[in-house]
Amino acid sequence: MDCHNQVYSMFSTEFFSSEINRWLSEIEYPSKPEGLYEPIAYMLSGGGKRLRPTLMCAVSESLGHSFDFVRQQAIAIEMFHNFTLLHDDVMDNADIRHGKPTVHRKWNIPTAILSGDTMLTMASGFMSDCGSDIREDVVDIFNKTAIEIYEGQQYDMNFESRQDVTADEYLDMIRLKTAVLLGCSCKIGAIAAKASPMIQDLFYQYGVKLGMAFQLRDDYLDTFGDPELFGKQIGGDILNDKKTFLSLQAWEKNFNAMLGATSLSESSEKIMKVRDLYVALGLDKMCLDLISDYTKDAIRQLQSVGLSASDMEFFENVALSAVKRKS
Repeated sequence: MDCHNQVYSMFSTEFFSSEINRWLSEIEYPSKPEGLYEPIAYMLSGGGKRLRPTLMCAVSESLGHSFDFVRQQAIAIEMFHNFTLLHDDVMDNADIRHGKPTVHRKWNIPTAILSGDTMLTMASGFMSDCGSDIREDVVDIFNKTAIEIYEGQQYDMNFESRQDVTADEYLDMIRLKTAVLLGCSCKIGAIAAKASPMIQDLFYQYGVKLGMAFQLRDDYLDTFGDPELFGKQIGGDILNDKKTFLSLQAWEKNFNAMLGATSLSESSEKIMKVRDLYVALGLDKMCLDLISDYTKDAIRQLQSVGLSASDMEFFENVALSAVKRKS
């Protein structure tokens, strides 16, 4: 059995994430200036699902192009993702990320901003470290996606002070802020494998639909999840009056009831009242149905790609995890 087939027999999210963690641990950072690179290594050691680079590697491998050849781009996409999280933590004044103090809490805000800037530049360097025949396409989709993510973040911040945000606007915001990066990851894997533009787009759409399902599942779990499995206290979005698909649908369907429920000052009572209102309006089922629709649509994108049965099963299982996951 050749090396490629040995890798192929380990075609799993666990295998890819293990390889990606190894790659990230092997990054060599300059020792000086002190305080610039240590937060980057700290941020990348925080764990997480490594879903974006895993998808990139899996797409490349499924199209007959060994995942080893997208190592630099996989590092880049994970570093870029963590750069966005680092700066999000600063903007949200968050204290904890993956069970550890956020960078701006462990160090300070200026350090977090500067280390984040460095991560972005390093990610761009890793991303462009590929063959000249694909470099332009790879960098183009990466840069386009980065701008879209910044747009999504701005919309998210704008929504905080707006009282007229619609559920459709919210869905477009999470598409930009979250989903397009999964689409980008898949597309780069397909570009690296020299796939046709049609197949590149099908994988891109798979990633975007998957990203929508994952974000909506986060919204659902924040209200209806098991805190022991979800990893944090349930009801944070409700307590912070955060605009989510659930809350915006509730405002549209029963403004007066929602207004009364969110005005409660007692935390536990507020969470219970809002959650009961969501259930009474059927929003829990509506959200789950929408997650299911996005998941089915994601899988549908790949049905004409011509993947082997085992590869198709891999991508189906990744998508279905959006429906079933508890954390």
